[in-house]
Amino acid sequence: MNCSNCGHFNDGGKFCVKCGHKLQEEAAASQTAASSEYQPQSQPQTAYAPQQPNRRVRQAKKVSKSFFSYFAEGIKNPTATAHAAGESQFVNALITVILYALSIPIMLYVGWKLLLIQFVRSMFKLPVISAEMDPSDIEEFNMGINFIKATDINSIIHFNFTDFVFKQGILIFIGLAVIIGATYIAAKFGKVDVSFKEFFSRFGTFLIIPTALLLIGLVLAFLHVEYFSYFMNFGLLSIFLVVPFTIASFKQSGTNGLDRIYSTLIVYVVITIVLAFIANGLGEEAKTIITRMGNSTELNDLF
Repeated sequence: MNCSNCGHFNDGGKFCVKCGHKLQEEAAASQTAASSEYQPQSQPQTAYAPQQPNRRVRQAKKVSKSFFSYFAEGIKNPTATAHAAGESQFVNALITVILYALSIPIMLYVGWKLLLIQFVRSMFKLPVISAEMDPSDIEEFNMGINFIKATDINSIIHFNFTDFVFKQGILIFIGLAVIIGATYIAAKFGKVDVSFKEFFSRFGTFLIIPTALLLIGLVLAFLHVEYFSYFMNFGLLSIFLVVPFTIASFKQSGTNGLDRIYSTLIVYVVITIVLAFIANGLGEEAKTIITRMGNSTELNDLF
């Protein structure tokens, strides 16, 4: 190594052969410097932040929590909740209207077989028909009814869920939109100063109880309880109460507007027309079902 004092190169030893300078201290200092220079640096640890929930998931949870609270309060205190509903409740009211529109076709899809049995029973209970039936005919009829209950007719006639539910659901939603629009126009003619979003929110809030009735009927239909049709009828007819409640909940800004009685009657005419269109659409679906049943070789074999 080279002597740090005189620069002379030495093959080894503890002292420089030229000037006598101690070489061991130089070697130790050189090794210490080299080891510190080439010491690998520790890699900084990367701190991984906990993964945040998806933004849309958080938003969906927030909306669902708000809706359930709003829906429960609307059942508990319908009038107070409706009067307090402003534009901020527009989304919750819209969800209520969508639930109302979809629950009807889903209920019919699940329970149409029970409705068919009820219809046939009512027909055979007519005095004109029952008087001409022998006891053997009645027994065969009851056996046929029980056989229909135990048969999955949907798989035989290929009754499509998507075609029926979404098609009829969209038509019912459009009908509800027409009814709400007609009610809003009638309220404006009655000198009610309110925005459409606030009016929609209040209408949707008054619609909570009819929607709850339909949802109860839907659960009963899934459980194959025949009384589900009563809840369906109550839910449908309750729309005739929602209209006057909504109109009467707003104060008129003048005395020369359209009287609320006439406003309600005008909207009732619109509701009747809308229900007629909905019934016509459901009637066409019923005709399709009956046609498929008549053309089904499996059902013909059953009977």
